[in-house]
This record gives sequence, C-alpha cells and structure tokens, in this order.
Amino acid sequence: MKVIIVEPFTNPYTKEIKGDLKSMQAIVGGYIEAVYPFDDPDVALVCNEEGKLEGLTPNRFLLNRNNGVCDFICGDFFLCYAPADSENFESMPDNLIQKYIEKFSAKGVRL
Repeated sequence: MKVIIVEPFTNPYTKEIKGDLKSMQAIVGGYIEAVYPFDDPDVALVCNEEGKLEGLTPNRFLLNRNNGVCDFICGDFFLCYAPADSENFESMPDNLIQKYIEKFSAKGVRL
C-alpha cells in the first residue's frame, strides 16, 4: 500500500507498506486513529491515537479555510485512501499524492 509519511521537521514522502495493522502501528508508534479533515472525504490522516497524551513531538498544525489553527498532530503520521464503500485503507491514488505532499510540506498545512 502506497502512503504519504509525514514526520516532524521533514518534508513528506511516499512509502510502500504492507498495509496490515502492525505496519501502520509501527509508523505512528502506537495505536492508530484515522481522521478525515479534508475536502477529499476519502483521504485519511492516520496518527497515533494517544500522541498528544504521550508527549510525542508536535508535527503539523491543521488549518481551516481561514488559516486558523483547528488542531495539531503529534508524532509521525501517514495519509492513505479510505473509500466510504470499503472497510480497508488503500494506496493513496497517484492523482492525490502531489496535492497532499504540497499540503504538508514545509510551506504549511491547509485543509
């Protein structure tokens, strides 16, 4: 499964992972939580469910359309595709990869 990895203080990059629970937990360093904060409703941000509580390194702010901070993510996370008609995470489609790499690049994050 092709995902976009986002780590603190680095630019995002793509990586092929197995797509099983163990490989996803290894990326985020614990239990996974999926959130869907984007205009593309099938794109999931998968992070450590307890990242803030565990004191993981702050990674990225999530901004609303007015550039106001609405939340922040701590620790490593990844982006993948999660179609509404499926119960599984899937590879990020090629046509969305560049969009989300730019969105989470050092230039900033915008929902």
